[in-house]
Amino acid sequence: MFKKKALRINTYLGYGTTSLFRATGRALEDENIDFSTNQHLFKTLRNIYRQFESDELRNTPILLELPNGECIKTITDQEGYYHIQHSTSAISEYIDNKGWISYTVSYKKDEIHKHINHNNIFTSQMLIPSVHAQYGIISDIDDTILHTGVASLFKWQVITNTFFKSFDKRIVVEGIVKFYKKLNFGTTGAPVNPLFYVSNSPWNLYDYLSAFLKKNDFPKGPVLLRDFRTPFDKTPKPKVPHKQSEILNLLKIYPHLKFILIGDSGEKDADIYTKIAEEHPNRILAIYLRNVKNRRKEKRINKIIDAFKACPIVLVHTSNQAIQHAEELGFIK
Repeated sequence: MFKKKALRINTYLGYGTTSLFRATGRALEDENIDFSTNQHLFKTLRNIYRQFESDELRNTPILLELPNGECIKTITDQEGYYHIQHSTSAISEYIDNKGWISYTVSYKKDEIHKHINHNNIFTSQMLIPSVHAQYGIISDIDDTILHTGVASLFKWQVITNTFFKSFDKRIVVEGIVKFYKKLNFGTTGAPVNPLFYVSNSPWNLYDYLSAFLKKNDFPKGPVLLRDFRTPFDKTPKPKVPHKQSEILNLLKIYPHLKFILIGDSGEKDADIYTKIAEEHPNRILAIYLRNVKNRRKEKRINKIIDAFKACPIVLVHTSNQAIQHAEELGFIK
């Protein structure tokens, strides 16, 4: 119980441009969370508990090294996070054939007096969309690609699925991986269209959700989550909803890229997506909303669709319906 824990840095896949390096991560005590497959219930519960119980390192110096040797110094905030936006140059030559730039993150060793795992070298990547990209794809996660139950009474299904099911036991929405792979390729014959996964889930679930995406062979892309707020959180509550804020930031950073938005009818995706499309004319190519089979919510979504004219919007019951619609509009082959 009183054993000192080693340290680690949780690095999150990010996105940027050839002139703007962006990175997010978190300095934490290492809870030795295991994301191997075929876990029993006790290990799943232990993993989830450790993700939320993790102890962050506040006001801690962090060093990031870019592939061109450039070093960036930063300090974690009160929740242990670091957020970097750094103007740079000469990094385009380090982009791999799938659009990713690799970099390392480490603690400033002379300021740390605990053991640091991984020899104090933590790797991460930043996505730079291809110049050949036809559009970007922004997708919700819960009940859009992963059966969660956000529309269930008191969200009991969310609790059951998140805390009592291992990532490899979670059910993927039928046909959605095929749809996303087609969007990733577009009509180019190459995986050039970037995907961004946006969720209201907290960063504590990043490793869990990333393991789910990898296991089910989803196209690789940044997973954009939010800070976990408690009833005692004294930090100012964001004025703009998390999903809306992340989408607006993508529109800003990639002004020449249009987007396809994908969500579900269970929460506020329709409201957020249609508002963004109306306020940013010609930036949203289409909106796809998966029907979560809730009659009251479906009726509300259909009213939104009937009044919306900014771009094509469809409520689909199956992924094949979305694929057929995207083919008809020329988004995919």
